[in-house]
Amino acid sequence: MGIFWFSCAACQKEEVDAPDEKEEIEVPETGDVTMYITTNTRSQDLNQQAADFSDKSNMSPTTIKLEPETQYQTMDGFGAALTGSSCYNLMQMTQKDRTAFLKQTFSDSEGMGHSYIRIAIGCSDFSLSEYTCCDTPGIENFGLTSEETEYVIPILKEILEINPNIKILGSPWTPPRWMKVNNLEDLEPYNSWTSGHLNPAYYADYATYFVKWIQAFEQQGIDIFSVTPQNEPLNRGNSASLFMGWQEQLDFVKNHLVPQFKEASFTTKIYLFDHNYNYDDMADQEDYPVKIYDAGIDEEVVVGAAYHNYGGNKSELLDIHNKYPNRELIFTETSIGTWNDGRNLEVRLIEDMREVALGTVNNWCKGVIVWNLMLDSERGPNREGGCQTCYGAVDIDKSNYSSLTRNSHYYIISHLASVVKPGAVRIGTSGFSDPGYYYSAFENTDGTYAFVLLNSNASSKLITIDDGNNHFSYEVPAKSVISYRWKK
Repeated sequence: MGIFWFSCAACQKEEVDAPDEKEEIEVPETGDVTMYITTNTRSQDLNQQAADFSDKSNMSPTTIKLEPETQYQTMDGFGAALTGSSCYNLMQMTQKDRTAFLKQTFSDSEGMGHSYIRIAIGCSDFSLSEYTCCDTPGIENFGLTSEETEYVIPILKEILEINPNIKILGSPWTPPRWMKVNNLEDLEPYNSWTSGHLNPAYYADYATYFVKWIQAFEQQGIDIFSVTPQNEPLNRGNSASLFMGWQEQLDFVKNHLVPQFKEASFTTKIYLFDHNYNYDDMADQEDYPVKIYDAGIDEEVVVGAAYHNYGGNKSELLDIHNKYPNRELIFTETSIGTWNDGRNLEVRLIEDMREVALGTVNNWCKGVIVWNLMLDSERGPNREGGCQTCYGAVDIDKSNYSSLTRNSHYYIISHLASVVKPGAVRIGTSGFSDPGYYYSAFENTDGTYAFVLLNSNASSKLITIDDGNNHFSYEVPAKSVISYRWKK
């Protein structure tokens, strides 16, 4: 597989072991339609191109028609997690290189326009150490740590300078250890970063912990758009973790977190669950968020549920939507690594675009967030007990903290974010639907249409897109992704 390395200082590609032949493509500088194209061989690598509307009548049998009168969910955005490890790596770059990369990633005018970020409340399994923001017993001892003040917050501030409209989601991996017990029967202290339960005696203090954390970021000029009560609440084994079954989450959120959010006059949204499609095969936890909805919980603050894809099938999203169509869905984590050939774009671009990007959006997710934005070339920094086999959406060469290689997760998020802007509405389509083609259409708030198309087949095909007023055609390369945007 050909790999392209990117030198941020020059913002130009340096080919390493590149394909022998590049596609010779005549690229128009301007046109009615802006396109971004990536092939799984990197012969086109987020290449920006243009096409013009056709002035001929459309008789093409491979026409996809947009149906804007059919509307689905409103989009919040697309992005990746800014873990402590990601922020550490970013801070090792020169200011010039870092600014170039962040503009390329987050700028809506000069880059891909990534629009949603996930950060940890306290440590995650990709932090520089295990910690919370209140490790000394007593909620009055809350305070941000050096990981926030030296890495996460400075990077967030730089991103907000580039894109002030970025949405930020916060998720805790563990509460302070002094709030943990071994189980809800014995209620014995459980002084471990891994597993345990939240002691009901500290539900109020832990809700205050969330409030203090959000307020601490607000004081830094950083608004928190949304939170989840617990990352992977059914996973006891992560290096920082907590078991929180649906009944525990119901009690904590309904009786403590929501009231304290309201008292603080927060507009921050709460998304339940934040774990796998298959509920880790725990029968009593199946339909986790639905059980909480059924029990009755505030709809204005608790807006929906979040999902990961480490187990089960994306069809679960549609099932949850059908049971509670007024509740929101977001997708908050997926990883690539040594176990799934994570650096092989020939494999991962197709599968990740189909399952993660278009697969979640076409099953009602308002946002799509992948895991680490940036890891180094040794898959770190990482910790014992955490994932030591994960790759980043982008990997940075640890020998120089300058050369970057973009993996599938960077491409799939960029193909969505570059044309589908926050506030866009997913709309209906009809017409061409051959096997191997996957797509989704959107109407942006600025009067533009967006269309994202995956061709997973081994041959190219001329595809026509028709919005009812204008149509255009383009030869979609084999095993490629194309994002289109045009004015109505």
